Amino acid sequence: MATAEEFFAIDLRVGTVTRAEPFPEARKPSIRLWIDFGALGERRSSAQLTHHYTPESLVGRQVIAAVNLSDRRIAGFVSQVLVLGAMPTPHEVVLLEVAHPVANGTRVG
Repeated sequence: MATAEEFFAIDLRVGTVTRAEPFPEARKPSIRLWIDFGALGERRSSAQLTHHYTPESLVGRQVIAAVNLSDRRIAGFVSQVLVLGAMPTPHEVVLLEVAHPVANGTRVG
């Protein structure tokens, strides 16, 4: 079980997807994302979102991501943030969203 301090050490922020493209090189079906986090800058992510989303449907969408985890290299692509979603099944991700638009980089707490 995680302590409250361990949970709050994860920096969750809202960002807007500025670019998305298919990622056929990944072992599991994924999409490459470029996300604007305001003052934190643009970060990249590989996300297994292909069940419900196309790259085109993600551009302009605000997402919630953990921005202070270590980078992961996936098929030569550096994934810098972990985009959050609910997983009704092991192969299905439904993005977590904010109810109203907020500034990029807004902290989630």
